[in-house]
This record gives sequence, structure tokens and C-alpha cells, in this order.
Amino acid sequence: MRKNIAIIVDSIDVNDSSGSKANVAIINNLAAIGYNLTVFHYTQKDIQLKNISSILIKENKYNLLYVLSRAQRVMQRYSKLNLAKYLEPIFGFSFTYFNDVNSIKSALKKHDTSKFNLILTLSKGASFRPHYALNKLPYLHNKWLAYIHDPYPMSCYPPPYQWEEPGYKQKQHFFKEVSLHARNAAFPSQLLKDWVGSFFPNFIHTGIVIPHQNFEEEEEVEDVPAPNYFDSTKFNILHAGNLMKQRNPEGLLKGFKLFLENKPEAKKDARLLLLGNADYHKNFIIHYVNNVNEIYVQLSNIPFSNVFWLQNKVAVNVILEAKSEISPFLPGKFPHCVASKKPIIHLGPKHSETRRLLGENYPYWADIDNAEAISTILQTLYELWTTNKNGFMLERPDLERYLGTTYLKEQIESVFNNV
Repeated sequence: MRKNIAIIVDSIDVNDSSGSKANVAIINNLAAIGYNLTVFHYTQKDIQLKNISSILIKENKYNLLYVLSRAQRVMQRYSKLNLAKYLEPIFGFSFTYFNDVNSIKSALKKHDTSKFNLILTLSKGASFRPHYALNKLPYLHNKWLAYIHDPYPMSCYPPPYQWEEPGYKQKQHFFKEVSLHARNAAFPSQLLKDWVGSFFPNFIHTGIVIPHQNFEEEEEVEDVPAPNYFDSTKFNILHAGNLMKQRNPEGLLKGFKLFLENKPEAKKDARLLLLGNADYHKNFIIHYVNNVNEIYVQLSNIPFSNVFWLQNKVAVNVILEAKSEISPFLPGKFPHCVASKKPIIHLGPKHSETRRLLGENYPYWADIDNAEAISTILQTLYELWTTNKNGFMLERPDLERYLGTTYLKEQIESVFNNV
């Protein structure tokens, strides 16, 4: 008999964040395995997933919390004060957050949840609204699989990300409750499970690893026109994604420039494509690009279909992480880069989930700020590309299996078997 799974998720709009892309990939792969899914989503858009029952959770607007949340926004707009600094140390969360959680709880209470064998909560960013809602519904705890996509709260992040945001003590208390109440927890990486478990030890006992998924049907992206800046005959190197403050592209840019200086004949072929928001680095990037014609930059959000198309057409994909002692995160684009079968340049810490999966002896790794090492990697890859473009591939069936439906089913079935 096919098992029924309810999925509670913040958003299923793949264009709003990498977190939503990862969530939709997990949902699609669970459906592909053969589970009966009912997706309750708080996207605030009427989005339907193909062949999956999708229920839009509407925001409750006729209550005191809604009024307070809108009053806070208006006061902040006119006073230019961040009231969260004063309110969240008292309450732990914003009025909007509490109203969103209550909206999710109300929607779930209206449905017959007895038919579900498992209830999976997915979230994005620093939200965890679905987890907060399930935490307040004790009758569902024995079916609850809490997916922990990132450390929480920010005070539990590794450097250089961590900081003590307003209300962090209440947030830590909330997450301790999640660790104790959820029957099982899932993490996208082994290192993340270990890291979060160092703060909330029960996760070590209840946690499993379900990596971000490569959804097979994504590979059938069609009718995406080639952008006018893309020339398929070139040695294209792509970094696509948000360059947050901690993800500094300076080493990549300097390494690419040094590569061209050391290998001037590559100027006719090599192109570095830098796509995605980069507010903290915008001025430096623009200044740098003005002096290097072989770099193309588009510092804005790019639709997922376009990015996925490019990842499959370029010569090399780049994964760039923060300068740190450890990076326990599995980047959301890692499965797409593996699926593209194109070489991956990994710029990040030695102690990272990406490097753990690629392998300690993976040759195309460097520290984020080591321009000379990055230049050497680019030169090696360029020479391989010029020698045999058709054989210039990343062949990792082990990673394809790990990021696909076979391993996912094994992990989900292990949850069912431990009931």
C-alpha cells in the first residue's frame, strides 16, 4: 500500500530562493518514488505542482496579530526605527511570524491528518515557520520528520555567519523543543547534522541525511532561449547564485585575470559568467569587470530555468563558499552541478560538505582567496578542454545516486521502519 505523506513548506516558488528550489526537488522526487503527497504551502501564490495535491495556506487577516504586524510595519516605515530590536528580545519572534505560524496551524487543523503516515516540514532561509507550527501540535509529533536545512538560530552558525539576533534565546529554546518533539530529523549534509547536533544533542540520535535532490525531470528544461551573452563555442566558466557578504568573489576574479595573463592565448576562448545578486561586492565587481573584457556580470536574480540551462551548457561550474574553518552546508546548486556532468571548481574550506562529497583528492579545489591556485586550476581545465571538448566531463555516478531517488527512498523507508 502506498504511504501518504503530508509536506508543510514555506514556499514552492522555485524562483524566490535556492531554498525553495531545494524543497521542490525533494517534493518532486518523493512523488517520483511513488508516495502519495499532499503539500500544504505558504507561498501566497496559487502554485500547483505537477501531479501533486497542493494546498495553498492563506494568511489569517482577521485577528490581533495581523493588526499588530501591519502596525509595526507602518511605524517602522515612518519612524525609520527597526522595532524588532526592541520587540523580539521580549517575544522572540515578530508579530508577522506568529501570525504566519497560526495561519499554518489553522490550515492543518481543518484537515484530517490521521490518513498521513508521515508529516515532513520544510522551510527556507531563517524561517522555520512550518516547524514552529508542528511543534505546537503535539498530536502530530509521532509522525513528524523535521528537515533542518541550515543551523538555527543565527547564533548557532559557524563563523563568519553567526551573530546573536534579537530574541536568540527564545529561538534557541524553540529549536531545542523541535529536537525533542520531532520523531525524526533530516539534514542535507552529514557535517550539518554533526554541527547542529553539537548544540541540540538529540538530533544526533534522531537525525538522518537527505541531501538536496537532483530532480530528473529538471534535466528536460526546454524552450529556454540562449542568452545573448552566451557563446557555446567558448570555454565558459559559470558562477550562478547569490554572493552574500561572506562569499567574496575577489579571489575568483583575480584568479581568472591571472589565468589570462599566464595563458594569453586563452583570451580568445575563456569567458567568466558571474550571475546573481551581489550587493555587498557590487562596486568592486563592476570596477574589476571594466578592466577585463572576458568577464560578463549580471548582478540580479536570474530565473531558475535559465540558470539550470546554463549550468548544463557551460564548460565549468563554480561553487563558491565563505572563508571559514568549516562549511557544513550542502549548496543548493550542488545537485544541479553534478547532474550537468561538467567539472566543478570548488572554492571553500578544506573541512566542508562539498569537499567531503567530491573527495579529499578532488583536484579542482582551492581556498576562496587563493588567486594563484585558482589560476592554476583554470589553466589545467582549459588545457583539458582544448584537448578533448567531448571528453571533458565530470562522471560521478556515486554522487548521482546519492543525490537522487534511490538514496532518498532508502532514507525515508528507514524512518517508516523505525516507527
